[in-house]
Amino acid sequence: MSKREKWVYALGVSGTVLLIVNLYRILLVLGDEMQQGAIYRIIYFHVPAAFIGWTLFLAALVASALYLWKKDLAFDGFAASAIEVGWVFCSINLVTGMIWGRIIWGIWWTWDPRLTSMFICWLLYGGYIVLRSAIDDAGQRATVSAVLAIFAFADVPIVFMAIRWWRTQHPSPVLETGGLAPEMRLPFWLNVFVFLLIGLAITLVRVDQEDTQRELEGLRRRAF
Repeated sequence: MSKREKWVYALGVSGTVLLIVNLYRILLVLGDEMQQGAIYRIIYFHVPAAFIGWTLFLAALVASALYLWKKDLAFDGFAASAIEVGWVFCSINLVTGMIWGRIIWGIWWTWDPRLTSMFICWLLYGGYIVLRSAIDDAGQRATVSAVLAIFAFADVPIVFMAIRWWRTQHPSPVLETGGLAPEMRLPFWLNVFVFLLIGLAITLVRVDQEDTQRELEGLRRRAF
């Protein structure tokens, strides 16, 4: 078993165990919120998913810049892997937000600055994934992908700051306004940590797949 595989198992198993323990606390121990009722629990998945998605997009930004500097396809493979996993977390954030909005606001979607900027983020990185599948040449694919990854990240600070820059329907940051009760903070931050562990484990699996695909492409070029 390689060192990377050991990390995958360690991160995956740790994340899964902690998630099960935390889900028990979130679903069965904590009471309902006074104004929102049971639906408030979605915050334990909605916000951590955004945090991890943005973290992986940041990692992809760094890896993409390193690829443009070093021209090492390993950086391109890591960036692609991080963006694919980050895009999944971004999708989780959007879906859980829509479910919460349907219960609390009575609508699935509104063109609020925070929601709109997050949707644009989802589209940009989704476009990155589609673009990679459309370019056959590895070097050209890596260069175009790196430029797009750097460009797309410009939207991440806009998403983060949207509720601070504009008047929005989206709730104010509960972590800054003290809206999170003391008994809710530990399970919240634990879920952030859990999502990070699981996100890293999946990213490492995708990195391994990218490495294998790169080796196969190299063998194919030498054969033909």
